[in-house]
Amino acid sequence: MAYDDSSEVLPGPLSRPFPTALKILVAGGFGVGKTTFVGAVSEIAPLSTEELLTQIGAATDDLTGVETKTATTVAMDFGRMTLDERHVLYLFGTPGQERFWFMWDELSRGALGAVVLADTRRLDYSFSAVDFFEQRGIGFVVAVNEFDGSYRYGAEEVRAAMDLRAEVPIVLCDARIASSGIQTLVTLVQHLLTSSASPPPARSSSSSPALSPVPVE
Repeated sequence: MAYDDSSEVLPGPLSRPFPTALKILVAGGFGVGKTTFVGAVSEIAPLSTEELLTQIGAATDDLTGVETKTATTVAMDFGRMTLDERHVLYLFGTPGQERFWFMWDELSRGALGAVVLADTRRLDYSFSAVDFFEQRGIGFVVAVNEFDGSYRYGAEEVRAAMDLRAEVPIVLCDARIASSGIQTLVTLVQHLLTSSASPPPARSSSSSPALSPVPVE
């Protein structure tokens, strides 16, 4: 599903080729905004597998920084966005909790690329997603989801804190706003078209440097 170039041209007035389907993952840690991102950009009613958080799950789900969160994805999110008349993106949002990570391998089959959402209040929650795509040679961009009330950081500060290679694009976005999410996806596709897609070495597991916060004005 990563790249289906079996476009057929219909005879007569329906002469436009069927669009190519591109599979894109939206990944990141628990509570970074994946479901919101997919829902904002999807042109169809998104499929969501959210369930209410319970007191039983409180022992394993760290809500530090996202205390108002009441539901979580337990399987995947799914949405669709038409990039142009020849390309359609199928978006698969991954579950964030560690106990559901076994699904990531299945969801990543045939994926062309990924958006790794990051929350600067809990940046370490997105390290595993970066490692996952680096180890599998899947191209990705990091999208810093700018939550209300959070500190703002420059792209290079985020790059240093996440130990990202120089060629990995970093964008600032608001997962709630469709235009912001669409621009993030356009950046990803442009990156995939210009990158070599050769599997890079795994990122070091050493501790990352701390960010220097810039207060929101």
